[in-house]
Amino acid sequence: MRKTVHRHLGKLVAGTAVAVTGTAVMVGITLPGTAGADDTGTRAGQAGQSAQREAGADRAVVPGVVEEVPAEGEKGTGRDPLTDDETERVAKIALNRQLLQSSESVDGERGPQRLGVDLAEPEADEVGDPDAPRRADVTFYDYRDDALVTRTVDLSTGKVVRTGTQHGVQPPLSGDEKAEAARLLIAGPLGAGLKADYRDATGKELTSPDQLQLSGAVYRAAPDAQPAALDQCGEHRCVRLFPKIKNGPWVDARSIVIDLSARKAARLDR
Repeated sequence: MRKTVHRHLGKLVAGTAVAVTGTAVMVGITLPGTAGADDTGTRAGQAGQSAQREAGADRAVVPGVVEEVPAEGEKGTGRDPLTDDETERVAKIALNRQLLQSSESVDGERGPQRLGVDLAEPEADEVGDPDAPRRADVTFYDYRDDALVTRTVDLSTGKVVRTGTQHGVQPPLSGDEKAEAARLLIAGPLGAGLKADYRDATGKELTSPDQLQLSGAVYRAAPDAQPAALDQCGEHRCVRLFPKIKNGPWVDARSIVIDLSARKAARLDR
């Protein structure tokens, strides 16, 4: 990497190759019945070897068989993980018209940002009951109100049995949220360093989050640790990205935080 990299967003973090030298050890294995004697030169030994070769020739090699994964049923039972059919069905049930019209996703579209669908924990009096109702928790983030919305769906009846709304709760980021954070960074002035680093590493222009492998973490405001522009992080949904150039190095972008709620980025005070 050229020295110009140091003028950009951060340093391209190259992986260090670690060479591990292994020592081959020759291990002598003694077969049962042959310890302490060399019978390869005797008639008995020669006859035994011949019989073994003939027996091996008569045994046909049976090709391995790979069994297909059984088709996933539409419904699980008990504490089985949710099936794909169950996951999609409860997500549609949880997103009713009222929630769809009153909320906003990470990219500003109508409807909340879906975060996850998980099997709900049983109630205290249902633990150990094989016939306990099977429920799923569907979680959304509403960017219009900065609220985490959890809707619990009864899988047997197909009805929403509980809805919870929380503010200041920041669960792990979805892939769509990390991609939107990268999109905002690339489009803004603080993305100039990232784009320069990408150009140095690949010779190409960075125009889309699809050109990166993205990891990220929720950022919460800490006293005297950020500029005023990031003081609401924690109430707002904020992200620190850890981008990696595909088939290339990581780029150190830890000093930049993207506020997805306000749709702006700021650099942390050093």
